[in-house]
Amino acid sequence: MKINMKDWLDKIKSAKVKKPMPVLSFPAVSLLGVSVKELVSDSTLQAEGMKLIADKCDTLASVSFMDLSVEAEAFGAKTVFSEDEVPTVKGRLINDSDEADSLVTPSVGDGRTAVCVEAIEKAMELIHDRPVLAGIIGPFSLAARLFDVSEIMIDCYDDPDMVHTVLRKTTDFLIEYARAFKNAGANGVVMAEPVSGLLSPALESEFSAPYVKEIVDATQDDGFIVVYHNCGNNVSLMLNSITSTGCAAYHFGNSVDMKSDIIDKLTDKVIVMGNVDPAGVLCRGTPDSVKKATLSVLEECDGYSGFVLSSGCDIPPMTPWENIEAFFAANREFYQQ
Repeated sequence: MKINMKDWLDKIKSAKVKKPMPVLSFPAVSLLGVSVKELVSDSTLQAEGMKLIADKCDTLASVSFMDLSVEAEAFGAKTVFSEDEVPTVKGRLINDSDEADSLVTPSVGDGRTAVCVEAIEKAMELIHDRPVLAGIIGPFSLAARLFDVSEIMIDCYDDPDMVHTVLRKTTDFLIEYARAFKNAGANGVVMAEPVSGLLSPALESEFSAPYVKEIVDATQDDGFIVVYHNCGNNVSLMLNSITSTGCAAYHFGNSVDMKSDIIDKLTDKVIVMGNVDPAGVLCRGTPDSVKKATLSVLEECDGYSGFVLSSGCDIPPMTPWENIEAFFAANREFYQQ
C-alpha cells in the first residue's frame, strides 16, 4: 500500500492518542507454531507472521524481523541458528587490511536477503491498514559483525583506514538492500545501528553517522522512510550526530532514560520511540510488571508530541503473549485518561 510517509509522520505528531510501535515480530513463532530457525528461512512464514501480529495487535506500523545476522551472512560470515533464539554471527571474517581490501560486496539476493525481500513483497499483499517497515542492520554494526565487535573497537584506533574500507562496502550494499525493500513495496526500513552506541561520540561521528546519512540520502523520500534504532548506552552523548543523519524517526533502547537522556535534549519536531525493556520486562516480567513499566515510560514522556511508545529493542521470540497484551492494554489505558 502506497502511503505518503511524510504526512503519516505529521499525523503522529499531531495525534492526541498515539498507537505504539514495538519491534514486535519474532513472537509470531508461537502464533504460527514454528521454530525461529524455520521462520528465518521461509518468506511465506515471515509474511504470515507479520499478518497475524497485525491482526492481533493495534500497532502504528507492521515491523519486520530484526535479524541482524542476515547481511553479515551474505558477506560470508558464519551464522548460528537456533530453534528458539534469533540467529547470531560467530567468528571473525576480517582479520587484516588484506582481507578488508579483498572483501567482496555481495549482491542483494545472496544468502537469506532474497528471503527477506520476498517476505516483504508477500506481507504487502496481506497488510493494507498500516505502513510496513522492513528491517536492516546499520553500516557500522554490520562491519562489527565482520570484524568482531571487540576487535573493531580497537581497529577504529589502530587501523581506521581498514575500518573505512569495510564501511564503504557495507554502506554500498545496504543502500542496494534498502532499495530492494523499497521496490518490494515497503514503506520504509528500521535500521539497527546498536554497536555504534558503544563508541565515543567522536568515533561515532566518524565511523557511523556519515555512512548512515548516505543510506538515508539515497533511499528516503516522501514514500519511504528510515527509522534509526540504537540501543547503545552512549546515545545520549551523540544525539547531535545521530540526528544529523536525517532519519525520519529515532528509536532508542532501555539503556537510556527516555526523558532526561533523549527527549529533554531534542525538540518535539523529532519523532522518538522507545523504550520498555524487551528482555527484562516484556519477556521475563509479568503482566502487572509490564503494565507498570509501560505506564511509567508513557507518563515520563507525556507532553512530548513526537513520542511514540515502543519496546527498547526487538521483543524476544519466547515472550509470553499475555505480557505483550499487557503492554498494549497499558497504552490504551494511558490515552483514555
